[in-house]
Amino acid sequence: MEKKIPWTIKYRPKKISDVVDQEQAKQRILEWLKKWPNVEKRALLLYGPPGVGKSSLVEAVANELGYELIELNASDSRRREDIERSVMRASVTRSLTSQHSAKKIIFLDEVDGIATKEDAGGIEAIIKLIKTSSVPIIMAANDPWDPKLRPLREVCEMIQFKKLTKDEILLILRRICANEGLKCDDDVLNYIIERSEGDLRAAINDLEVLYEGRSKATLAEAKILLRPRDKSHDPFETLRMLFSANYAWQAKSVLNQSQLDYEQFKLWLEENIAYQYRDLEDLSRAYDALSKADVYLGRIVKTGDWDLLAYAIDMMTVGVAFSAKKNPKDKYRWVKYSFPQRLLLASKLKEVREVFDDIAKLISTKLHISSSAAKSDVIPILRAIFTSNPQIAARIALWLGLSEKMVELLAGPNKNQVLEYYKQLKKYLYQQAVEEKEKIPAHETQRSSSETHKKEEKSSKSLLSFVKK
Repeated sequence: MEKKIPWTIKYRPKKISDVVDQEQAKQRILEWLKKWPNVEKRALLLYGPPGVGKSSLVEAVANELGYELIELNASDSRRREDIERSVMRASVTRSLTSQHSAKKIIFLDEVDGIATKEDAGGIEAIIKLIKTSSVPIIMAANDPWDPKLRPLREVCEMIQFKKLTKDEILLILRRICANEGLKCDDDVLNYIIERSEGDLRAAINDLEVLYEGRSKATLAEAKILLRPRDKSHDPFETLRMLFSANYAWQAKSVLNQSQLDYEQFKLWLEENIAYQYRDLEDLSRAYDALSKADVYLGRIVKTGDWDLLAYAIDMMTVGVAFSAKKNPKDKYRWVKYSFPQRLLLASKLKEVREVFDDIAKLISTKLHISSSAAKSDVIPILRAIFTSNPQIAARIALWLGLSEKMVELLAGPNKNQVLEYYKQLKKYLYQQAVEEKEKIPAHETQRSSSETHKKEEKSSKSLLSFVKK
């Protein structure tokens, strides 16, 4: 019997031109590969809702340009040892199908599925892979704004994939129906497309399920056979659904299907209303509705009256969605939304505070003072030293046991010089220790160890006195 191939595999794009839309993403990926390794960011992070062609485009690029594709699938584990075993080795070895190691692409799909506990060290291993790999690395994520992916965002060039339109999905479904000899009425295809919510893969799967063993199906049969799909929308999809809502019930239902809670949703609206609405009166109405929602939320905090939440949600959904009265076409414009700067700033400030807390703990341990005294009395002096004298700063950093991140925060614009001296000093001390160990006879090891400890203690005291001054 002939082996049945799932339609999502059978009709997977073989060439770049076969991938529906995403022209901007295609161009940016091809330009980045052409410049590799002379690129600003050594990895790409493709992001967008499911089923818009992220993995399909990567496979099509590899197939058309002759790259060997090394892929870590969503079903694979993403622990540090798994990444190092299956991918790290491949990143520094020659291709099986080419004489040049550069003719390979490493593709990590659904990196937002990495768990911080179960997949211990996964993010760190990927960052190490990006820094050391001799071949291009491309990653894909549905939600790249997860806080745990922040280190990845900093080292990757991010490329957004747009949600597919109804007409684009309809064109593909009609093509499959024609190829499979199916009679597909538009009302059936439209129902499938509405269910898919822009996910082409889901639409093709539904089409295959509906026409399994038959060449014709009715809308009534489609509603019976295709069960409702419970789907949670990312922030970008949430905003697009809100602004394009034609009815009040559609706007109100958006928040129920979103990954955002109402507080996060408010911040996303605050950041992006100005991108969607261009008319000043429409803009004023939208922000007025959002400000009233904020007032209701504030009263809930003060009074504990949670009945007001319904009014707040009405204002931030229906109120904002139907503010475009002078220029209603703005509701349907495709806009590149931005992550709320307030959330980014809060996250960055929190990280900085945590690093300074760690520095204060190290100082308090070395100088036998409180952490608060270290923050108020010692850290300001250290920052002055680190920004003016890289050599002394490197010695202090080594004595305190500071990490590179700590050095960067203390040194500011002078960080590269301090880190360079810091690395040279560590290397020199390591070489000195090796040489001293080689000179010491076995029977004098214990005495030498005692003398070395005294020398280290003396050196430590001299640095200590310097820091106190």
